[in-house]
Amino acid sequence: MGENEVIEVPSSPENQGSPVRDIVCLKEEFHMREIEEREDCFILDFEPNDSIDLSKLFRSKDLHNPVAPGIYVLAEHDQVACRDYPHSRHLCLKNRFEKTPHETYCELCYFFVCDKAAPCTNWLGVSGYFHATGSHEWKSLRREMRNSPIYSDS
Repeated sequence: MGENEVIEVPSSPENQGSPVRDIVCLKEEFHMREIEEREDCFILDFEPNDSIDLSKLFRSKDLHNPVAPGIYVLAEHDQVACRDYPHSRHLCLKNRFEKTPHETYCELCYFFVCDKAAPCTNWLGVSGYFHATGSHEWKSLRREMRNSPIYSDS
């Protein structure tokens, strides 16, 4: 027993560490769930906590559009207040206030100042009510209109 003896211990698969594998890099979020199920570790090339701009979603009719993003609206559940119920013109989702002429309106738009269905008698013109928003100036005009005898007669 005086001599040193070398004992070779075979390594087990548990002690070898993980084998070298491909690194997966995700460019878009819609693949994330699929990759999470098969990979232990992967790199994201996007910020997963960023909110999604729903206005950029494509409807199901655009499924074969080559420039469409990876997320689609296939169905809607329930109704949307600023589209399916009466709403002030500046809140209309069918004719977005920022992107369409203010004179346009849908069948459910009403005038912010007098609460009458669009178009009212004051709808058009240089200072037409179709420009009305929820700003301080328009709210002030709305209060004046409600206190006027003309408003109570109609």
